[in-house]
Amino acid sequence: MSSDPPRDLALATDPALPPPAIVMPGRRLNLGRSIRRNQFAVAGVSLIGLFTALCFVGPLIYRTDQVHTTLISADRAPGTAGHILGTDNYGYDELGRLMVGGQSSLEVGLAAAMLAVVFGALWGAVAGYVGGIVDNLMMRFVDAVIAIPWLFLLLFLASITTLNVPLLILVIAITGWLGPARLIRAESLTLRTRDYVQAVRVMGGGALRIVLRHIVPNAIGTMIVSTTFHVGDAILTVATLTYLNLGPPPPAASWGSMLSNGIQFAFDGYWWMIAPPGIAIILVVLAFNLLGDWLRERFAGRVTF
Repeated sequence: MSSDPPRDLALATDPALPPPAIVMPGRRLNLGRSIRRNQFAVAGVSLIGLFTALCFVGPLIYRTDQVHTTLISADRAPGTAGHILGTDNYGYDELGRLMVGGQSSLEVGLAAAMLAVVFGALWGAVAGYVGGIVDNLMMRFVDAVIAIPWLFLLLFLASITTLNVPLLILVIAITGWLGPARLIRAESLTLRTRDYVQAVRVMGGGALRIVLRHIVPNAIGTMIVSTTFHVGDAILTVATLTYLNLGPPPPAASWGSMLSNGIQFAFDGYWWMIAPPGIAIILVVLAFNLLGDWLRERFAGRVTF
């Protein structure tokens, strides 16, 4: 029999030999899953960047008149007379209108989502931290407003005033802050029991300082994820209102108004009046949802100090 020590023992006792490889079961599977999820996130970010460049840089390169109608050029098919996506029944260039309409959709979506999440986060953080009767009153108000159909509320607000872009942002934010308020309130109920919050309270820190310096910053992950999802919801809301002709009046352009204008001609073969804005809405909302899913996984279980 050989007197040489077993290989495993030699590896363990000889420092000159490389350490044995440690095999972690399931690691390769998790890595592959992470790569696939990152691919979805990259796709979402790429689509957002593509549409941002198309809507804000594109009009500087592909210049069109989106104010004055040109009936002699109406109903042109894609590729006719230099119109890449054709023209609508008013003679507006479809590609130029798609880019200009995307500006208002993206601006309103981003601004309304950020405003809704910031206000909802402050509301929920105060309710969750203070607790008691204040929490009950604040959250019962949220429940009462949630019970009102959001479309009915938007139609009511739109019927009593003419919506421009700033007012449209405010109107959508009014109906969008309720969800983030409930999310951050649940987060605040957990964060207020943490040791660092108790330490600040013992040292004489006031409620406002604790909410602004400790509760809200530690809920930033939830706020970012909520904002991402709410951008997609806000873009859909903008499309809904403008489809019902409750958005900014003509000649202002939006994807929803393009759909509303083109739906009556789509069945007559003028598919280019409805396909581009419809595809744009689907892709942009999908992109923000993909980004939101990835951010939710990245921030899951994390607390930032």
